[in-house]
Amino acid sequence: MSLHPAFTLSLLLGLSVGAVGSAAVPASADRPNIVIILADDLGYGDLGVYGHPKFKTPHLDRLAAAGARLMQFNTPAPFCAPTRASLLTGRYPFRHGLTGNPAPDGGPEEQVMHLPESEVLLGELFVRAGYATGMIGKWHLGHAEPQWYPERRGFQEYFGILYSNDMRPVQLIEGDRVVEYPVVQANLTKRYTQRALDFIERNRARPFLLYLAHAMPHKPIAASEEFYKKSGAGLYGDAIAELDWGVGHVVAKLDELGLAENTLLVFTSDNGPSVGGSTGGLRGAKASSYEGGYRVPCIAHWPGRIPAGHVNHSPATVPDLFTTALRVANIAPPADRVIDGRDLMPLFTSSAPSAHDVILEHLADEVVAVRDARWKLHVLPARDNRARQIASSDSWVDWRAPDGVTILAPYEQYRPVHHPGLVTGAPPAPMQLFDLQTDPGEQRDVTAAHPEVVTRLRQEYDRLVKDQP
Repeated sequence: MSLHPAFTLSLLLGLSVGAVGSAAVPASADRPNIVIILADDLGYGDLGVYGHPKFKTPHLDRLAAAGARLMQFNTPAPFCAPTRASLLTGRYPFRHGLTGNPAPDGGPEEQVMHLPESEVLLGELFVRAGYATGMIGKWHLGHAEPQWYPERRGFQEYFGILYSNDMRPVQLIEGDRVVEYPVVQANLTKRYTQRALDFIERNRARPFLLYLAHAMPHKPIAASEEFYKKSGAGLYGDAIAELDWGVGHVVAKLDELGLAENTLLVFTSDNGPSVGGSTGGLRGAKASSYEGGYRVPCIAHWPGRIPAGHVNHSPATVPDLFTTALRVANIAPPADRVIDGRDLMPLFTSSAPSAHDVILEHLADEVVAVRDARWKLHVLPARDNRARQIASSDSWVDWRAPDGVTILAPYEQYRPVHHPGLVTGAPPAPMQLFDLQTDPGEQRDVTAAHPEVVTRLRQEYDRLVKDQP
């Protein structure tokens, strides 16, 4: 795999942390490594392999060509923290309880918001099974108290920003210490990539779980000097190119160390794009209850286990990653709670149908929609706040924009007018049905023509959310 010549592996070796102290147990066929790479606000249409005409993603394109690609992979919520909590618990937001975004600058309620201590996280289960566990990047499951940090929730080492990269104060944390403030965000993708390579190198002789949660392309969007203004596709294209480059380095490191054939690597995003990206023709965007807020790329790679060039069109959802990781590592899930995730390996390796009769879609503390392989029912009227901002784009002010003092990133950020999805279609209404097979952009309400589908989906919705607080 060809890599960008500007990268120097020794650039940030001084940031490396010590090796995990417990006795090493060699990785084996029944104890494979797991690498989950999560982009932030990456849209369904943002990668070349998912159809973007300008953004160049050769490493991710090759990863998909050598592995599997899911075409209907959804997040449970159209913004950050609830999806991340679902990934690490295998549970829908109404079960795990984190339905909003913790924020240090958002007021008292958002300051103390966190994933409840009663939830059992993926890292905790893997540590108990003897794995080395590392987390790099955006946490967003609680920041006000050290007991909510990654190293207290199952990850043996952590380096990153505890919340979004536009929430003041933007601080780099190692373990539970602030190691840098302010943060030059143009270097984040490079630094996170180096940390990932270092973690893999140090744990090459034992099974490991690596959760790499990149900052990009969440605003403020930034790219290092080697990528800034080089893509020919704007600042967003620059950041995507560097993100792709970072994934390429992780794959190359696994190959170099002979670990690829014993490693399941999954790349995806926490929700749809904000502004500047692409939903791939879907309606809505981040924070919207249309599909543009939920559907994201999902690429899986495991040589010898996942066939090259495989594509599956069955619906799946982020909590499935929790169950899949446990299943392939032969680790039992918690038996004392409902786990919503299902094993994705059949979808990664065959034309298997979805293991879900339906999947749910949240927005804040409400379950707003339910969908299956073809139909989507908006139980509550759809929302797309970003579309409404377009009309006021000239006067719109981002109070979390780069200021050159506390948030260090390029000033030429995107505005609401750069909405990434469709803003046309049937006006929102409760109990509104769309045929995603013939109308993936959710333009035509077909409720009147298919009352039996509305009834069935509403019954499934009621069955699944009956325990919602």
